[in-house]
Amino acid sequence: MGRLDFVALLEDISDIKTATVLFLVANCLYLRPRNPTRINHYSIYNDHIIRSLNNEHAMKKKIKTILISQPKPITEKSPYFDLAKNMKVTVDFRPFIHVEAIEVKEFRKQRIDLSEYTGIILTSRMAVDHFFRMAEETRYEVPTSLKYFCISESTAYYLQKYVVYRKRKIFHGQVRFSELTTIIKKHKKEKFLLPCSDLLKASIPDALDDLGVNYSKACMYRTVCSDLSDLTDVKYDLLVFFSPSGIESLLKNFPDFEQGETKIATFGPTTSKAAENAGLRIDINAPTAKAPSMTMAIEQYMKGKS
Repeated sequence: MGRLDFVALLEDISDIKTATVLFLVANCLYLRPRNPTRINHYSIYNDHIIRSLNNEHAMKKKIKTILISQPKPITEKSPYFDLAKNMKVTVDFRPFIHVEAIEVKEFRKQRIDLSEYTGIILTSRMAVDHFFRMAEETRYEVPTSLKYFCISESTAYYLQKYVVYRKRKIFHGQVRFSELTTIIKKHKKEKFLLPCSDLLKASIPDALDDLGVNYSKACMYRTVCSDLSDLTDVKYDLLVFFSPSGIESLLKNFPDFEQGETKIATFGPTTSKAAENAGLRIDINAPTAKAPSMTMAIEQYMKGKS
């Protein structure tokens, strides 16, 4: 490898282990140089390695304040409170996005008659709330014969807020929509309604299309960016995001945002992609095999185990 190639390689170092290895290589190659040219090369390589080590140190700057781009947990048993206590950091919560209901007048433009459907596919508690809200506002009396297909058991139990659970035909998966499709497949004769937001994941209708079932999407609520103007002069060491919408809200509220030493944590591949597309540096990513939750990923990063 030539001198210029080696220098270019060193300039791109961000990992401290890599920098250390190359430091040893440089010392082996240029230890006790016999001529002025090699002395100059040796100095250049050492300068680049030291700079790389300093950059790594800056990236690992201690985190003291964290902003979670979600509402504050209702329960006191949240792992974020444990993180704040165990790691002695300040953890604040602020939703970067919020949900707005679609009014009946706008809903009617979708030309959906709720009475035509025999099965309802519910992918979240939010979908449950807005389906029954829309039913009430359109004066649709939900029949006892209606079948409910819920993405998880917790979503299914949430139906008790609106119906007598034991008197309804309720089916549910475990967590993933793919698990629910195996149940839906057994009820192909039903005509399904999918209450959703304006940001419905494409994978859900794609899965239903693959099944060949008769279904319609019903947009009943939308996700919008929250006003964060009061945070203009507030700085955090770590910003945590859970959806592409959160990244969008950050850039909409702060179009001149410069990351600098601020750390960015993202949850899920779509959030990571949105951050990368926005030119942001991702310092913490979850879930991973070693850190299935965001709190675990943050704690491991702070302990230098990531």
